[in-house]
Amino acid sequence: MVAQATDDVSTTDWMRTVIKEDEITRYMEDGRDFIDEEGIEALLRSNQNPDPQRVRGIIAKSFSIERLEPEETATLLNVEDEDLWEEMFQAAGEVKRRVYDNRIVTFAPLYCSNFCVNSCLYCAFRKENTQEKRRGLTLDEVREETKALVSAGHKRLVTVYGEHPLSDASYIADTMSTIYETKVGNGEIRRINVNAAPMSMENLKLLKEVGLGTYQVFQETYHHRTYQKAHPRGIKSNYDWRLYALHRAQEAGVDDVAIGALFGLYDWKFEVMGLLYHAIDLEKHFDGIGPHTISFPRLEPAANTPIIKKAPYKVSDRDFKRLVAVIRLSVPYTGMILTAREPAEIRREVISVGCTQTDASTRIGIGAYSDKYNEQEAERQQFVLGDTRSLDEVIRELAQMGYITSFCTAGYRCGRTGKLIMHNFRCGKERPLCKLNAVLTFREYLDDYASEDTKRAGETIIQKETGEIEKENPAVVPKLKEYLHRIESGERDLYF
Repeated sequence: MVAQATDDVSTTDWMRTVIKEDEITRYMEDGRDFIDEEGIEALLRSNQNPDPQRVRGIIAKSFSIERLEPEETATLLNVEDEDLWEEMFQAAGEVKRRVYDNRIVTFAPLYCSNFCVNSCLYCAFRKENTQEKRRGLTLDEVREETKALVSAGHKRLVTVYGEHPLSDASYIADTMSTIYETKVGNGEIRRINVNAAPMSMENLKLLKEVGLGTYQVFQETYHHRTYQKAHPRGIKSNYDWRLYALHRAQEAGVDDVAIGALFGLYDWKFEVMGLLYHAIDLEKHFDGIGPHTISFPRLEPAANTPIIKKAPYKVSDRDFKRLVAVIRLSVPYTGMILTAREPAEIRREVISVGCTQTDASTRIGIGAYSDKYNEQEAERQQFVLGDTRSLDEVIRELAQMGYITSFCTAGYRCGRTGKLIMHNFRCGKERPLCKLNAVLTFREYLDDYASEDTKRAGETIIQKETGEIEKENPAVVPKLKEYLHRIESGERDLYF
């Protein structure tokens, strides 16, 4: 086990070294960040009661896979007519299919450490929460966690860390190397995304060297005053250090970055606008490269976090579906992640309006996969989960809903990242490749891990997908059949 604590003096000294002011101000204009609160509020006010034909015109722009402008997104957010919302839901699902087909990528979160120097009022990991059982995984424990996840069939992970000197960039790099080295039979983790604190460009370059996939930093809330209230102390209290974390990552050479907001801290319409402005500013600074994914978790109960009970901006299920649809229409070429914070019935409802990724068999306690504990233990995890079903159960349900589960990581290893992947999504080139690789990786899962019930549901989807490939792209069918035969004979990790 990683050491339980460091003395306050050494931790304080470390905290002073983290923030690099020149790695914030270089992206600002006239000393201001890109979130203009008055401008956002004005757009939301001035676009109330929108004309249905204007709304339909904006939807048509999304169908052309063009990012919306802030005024257009504000218009969609102000729709009140239920029939028009149904049109928007249908449109969001169609936009997703045009870019990503009917595939859903699955992953699992692996929490490596819950030591933290921050005081986020909604998080059980916050420094002041003495009820939390603090722990950091040793590399041997990381290996055991990885074995458990690989044995369930996972190929992608997002590793999660508290902000603390015991889980600094060097520790993150060591855990990533350990994960990539761990094999179980035919299985291994082929891509590691990282959800961690904002870092300097120097540290981001270190993580890129060891195979960093997508780097996730969620702003939590884009509303400045609310941000300060929710993050009163610690490194995370610096709004702009966090806001420009992904700008630094792009400049450090990290191709794929991910944004998100914690819905429920402030007005959901404002947060959607904040996410859009974040995407716009990244594209502005980095030659059209915006966020690879957008996440939209809702505020959930967590141990010893009184802010949850008093939160005045909790998002209803109805508005949650709406905000997901608007994000999909606003940034049509970007992946969207629906997480196990949500209960199964909400996931079934919302996945149809544009989601591309979801986690499964999720456990968020430190060491929770190899420990095989069954109950959620509030004092060892960050928040309470809504859906704890196994990967097999989730895949079976997705298949019954008509979705193919994809474990593909081919694009990243073929160099289809950053600017190239954004271009491919915008012009439709990535969709056929993703469909082929989804079939191959799903075939692997069915052969290696699936229960009999899931295998039966999956075979139906395999037949449907290969039939569509034969109609849409007949030239690749001989190679696809060759690869499927080789997988049946025991080969793995074949891709287009």
